[in-house]
Amino acid sequence: MQILITIALIIIGVLLFEFIIFAHEFGHFITAKRSGVQVNEFALGMGPKLFSFVRGETRYSLRLFPVGGYCSMEGEDQDSENPRAFVNAKVWKRMIIIVAGAVMNFIVGLLFVFILTLFTPQFGTTTVQEFSANAASVNSGLQQGDRIVSVDGYSTLNTKDLQFAIQTLNYKNVDPDSLSVYKEDCSTELSKLYASLVTDNKLSDDLSEKLYNNTLLPYTSKISKVQDKNSAYELVKEGTDALYKAADVKKPKDFKYPTIKDREECIRYTGNVKVIRDGKETELKDVQFLTYYKDENAKKEKKYSVAMDFYVTEKEKNFGTIMEETFTGTLTMGRSVWKSLIMLVQGRFGFNELSGPVGITKAVQTVAADGLDNGGFGIAVFNILSIMALITINLGIVNLLPFPALDGGRFVFLLIEAIFRKPVPRKVEYIVNGVGLALLLAFIAVISVKDIFQLITGTFPTM
Repeated sequence: MQILITIALIIIGVLLFEFIIFAHEFGHFITAKRSGVQVNEFALGMGPKLFSFVRGETRYSLRLFPVGGYCSMEGEDQDSENPRAFVNAKVWKRMIIIVAGAVMNFIVGLLFVFILTLFTPQFGTTTVQEFSANAASVNSGLQQGDRIVSVDGYSTLNTKDLQFAIQTLNYKNVDPDSLSVYKEDCSTELSKLYASLVTDNKLSDDLSEKLYNNTLLPYTSKISKVQDKNSAYELVKEGTDALYKAADVKKPKDFKYPTIKDREECIRYTGNVKVIRDGKETELKDVQFLTYYKDENAKKEKKYSVAMDFYVTEKEKNFGTIMEETFTGTLTMGRSVWKSLIMLVQGRFGFNELSGPVGITKAVQTVAADGLDNGGFGIAVFNILSIMALITINLGIVNLLPFPALDGGRFVFLLIEAIFRKPVPRKVEYIVNGVGLALLLAFIAVISVKDIFQLITGTFPTM
């Protein structure tokens, strides 16, 4: 049965990916047809033909390898005397045909996000409801009830925006002797005690939840509000006593209150957060977020991760909020792709963090496996659809980049033609696009080799 489920998920992933390619090429196809441009072939897949048929002037074909497709127009890459050739169409028509593929990618992304939104059980906001027990942000200015509108200038339209903005902050060494760090360490000590009481004494889920909500959180909340270290430490001692009492556990004979150790350094993801508080917009400077190591390897490499160390309020799910989440969710994906490209140029991402077709396949496999482990077949499909939504939006944005051989590069040539009323010499355009295509294929090949090496050596980046 497990094999059949895996095969079904693979087929679903392939079909969704081919649907994305089909939509992109269909955008070129339908606008070319509507513009009177002759389409010689519309193909889904690459490689040898499985079957094909001719209708009118166009051959429609299905090819062996489900890794792409194309819309071949007369005179697209060469001069043609055919009056219906792409090269002879009015420049504004050619501009529409070129960008139509990317537009279809955005429409498909919107459709995928709409489906995902329909099956999302609840919608979060950007308003802080409560903090986790060992939160760093509460000790550096953030408060319950704050509605976060931007993080380091990145506007937050929804919860996913907020998560992305926090995850892409810069981290730095903050003052390890500061009051905010000390208060965080005090709360962390109480959190450790809570965890040990629950584990060592095998407390029931009901008692564990009561202990967390009725004892731990109230004390960590009090700690976040004090104005000096002595007061914070007194609350640690009070909270320790309260946790033992509420758990109905006796203190060990060698019991000592925890010691707050001095730090040599304290690395925190840090940024300026703009919030709406009591109806007024306020900017909080240098808000710190909980920074941690994912595993021992990350610790050795000093590779930090960040957590959104608070919970947000929820909003009602109805037709209006479904449509709102659909449009803002699609916009969020587009903005995250664009910002990631900027960060790549800035050097924030290294070569090892880039992925090609092999890496994307691995990512789809990972999210599908996580879905099966954590919720079954339906969650696995949900996860695959989520990553496919990101892929189609990514494809649309990347295709519009002004790089030779991409749709955006071709659009630049058309824009020059529209402005100067004279086309760039065809020979120049073909050479530039040819060189661009060669560089693009070489780049994909290098990235694919890197992905394969990381898979073989077990060094592929975790998601």
